[in-house]
Amino acid sequence: MTETVLVVAAHPDDELLGCAGTLARHVAAKDDVHILIMGEGATSRADAPMSLVSELREHAVQAAKIIGTQPPRFAGLPDNRLDEFPLLQITQRVEAEVAAVQPSVMYTHHGGDLNKDHRVLHQAVVTACRPQMSSPVRAIYAYETPSSTEWSSTAIDGEGFRPTRFVDISRHLEQKLRALACYRSEMRAFPHSRSIEGVRALATWRGAMSGYSAAEAFVVVRERVG
Repeated sequence: MTETVLVVAAHPDDELLGCAGTLARHVAAKDDVHILIMGEGATSRADAPMSLVSELREHAVQAAKIIGTQPPRFAGLPDNRLDEFPLLQITQRVEAEVAAVQPSVMYTHHGGDLNKDHRVLHQAVVTACRPQMSSPVRAIYAYETPSSTEWSSTAIDGEGFRPTRFVDISRHLEQKLRALACYRSEMRAFPHSRSIEGVRALATWRGAMSGYSAAEAFVVVRERVG
């Protein structure tokens, strides 16, 4: 049975850092994969030019083509300021996307990340996808975002990232890394965790934890069977 998949990410590149290999698996299985990016990304940096917004969007479109997903959609909210909006407003934007796409599977940020946009968006997604009979969503999985999830010194939501689901991306890791290379302004030099080498190392470690050559790890937020 094919699935309709929706990834809700706070910033351009989060959708790849967290689950690009898994998305590539979905695409290979003929699933219909959609991406919603809520924030502009990087514009909170003091030296960031306004042209960076359009540049990041272009990179996101390029990366989506490499993974094979539908073109990403952008909500255009200000970077690192999602907490300045009423949670209802963020939730309603997610609800509108869910209504339009009708996803059966959703991926989003972990609620204990260091980045506040990630935390707000996690809460908004869980709220928007309340388990009602009318909801198409049967599963929500929270991914880890290098340079945010592991940098959180305290678990904001009361529990750190303890993965309960591992997806084999051995055949798709190189595809993930090629897509990440599109984000030239966001990737860093090793040993930064948001580097090509760092992402490869994390995939190798998650694979070693689960018996694969490479894997992506998730926390199961909700999963309905039946």
